[in-house]
Amino acid sequence: MLYFKRNLPAAERVIRFALALALALVAVFLLPASLPRLLGLAGAASAAFTALVGFCPACALVGRAPVKR
Repeated sequence: MLYFKRNLPAAERVIRFALALALALVAVFLLPASLPRLLGLAGAASAAFTALVGFCPACALVGRAPVKR
């Protein structure tokens, strides 16, 4: 099992998950049923996953420190 130190604070995780839900709704209802919809859903899925796990690889690449518990 992989273990990543969380680098997203709780408030940012909640906001990120809410934005992922909003992006998924926009992708389903407003985007055409082809590549734009798939890309929107993929973005929503990755944002939701990072919110649930608490680790963002892009944030880690730019040097964001782990969250202290």
